[in-house]
Amino acid sequence: MPDEQMAGTGPGPAAPGGVPGATAGPPVTPRPLDPIDRSIMRLLQADGRASIRSVAEQVHVSRANAYARINRLIDDGVIRGFTARVNHERAGQGASAYITLKIVQNSWRTVREQLRELPGAAHIALVSGDFDVLLLVHTPDNRTLRELVLTRLQAIPEVLSTRTLLVFEETDLLDTGPAPGTGPTISEE
Repeated sequence: MPDEQMAGTGPGPAAPGGVPGATAGPPVTPRPLDPIDRSIMRLLQADGRASIRSVAEQVHVSRANAYARINRLIDDGVIRGFTARVNHERAGQGASAYITLKIVQNSWRTVREQLRELPGAAHIALVSGDFDVLLLVHTPDNRTLRELVLTRLQAIPEVLSTRTLLVFEETDLLDTGPAPGTGPTISEE
């Protein structure tokens, strides 16, 4: 692999059940991270396309050290992959909502697989509290969102109830990098 490219640019390995980044079995002991590892992670969260050279310069280590650290973070499962942050409105997905679901006890795996198939599903979490699942969806408009909730979600037998919270405005806390098109790319610049 060329020095300027980062390994593991796809989603992380899937655990049994096909969920990327999920773990099977007992909890994994967290990998101890030093301040340089944390700085590297912050830089890559802000700009996953940053070159190894740029990362190395910003955290004050050699390119070889930065390369080894990034690959170790990937191999250890700390970094699960690299992705693009999307402006959903510009991508034709102008309606967003968090949907809470109450589900039949012990049906999480079945429900999760059905939710993964929903168009526009962006994030699914099993949570504690007054509801069981938190689902983030992006749809073209409110009519499509309504159909998704009333037709698709409520047709899942294990879903007991839903509550929809419309998103009026979002702020991406990871969006601390340079303006689009102005940052470094995967090159030796």
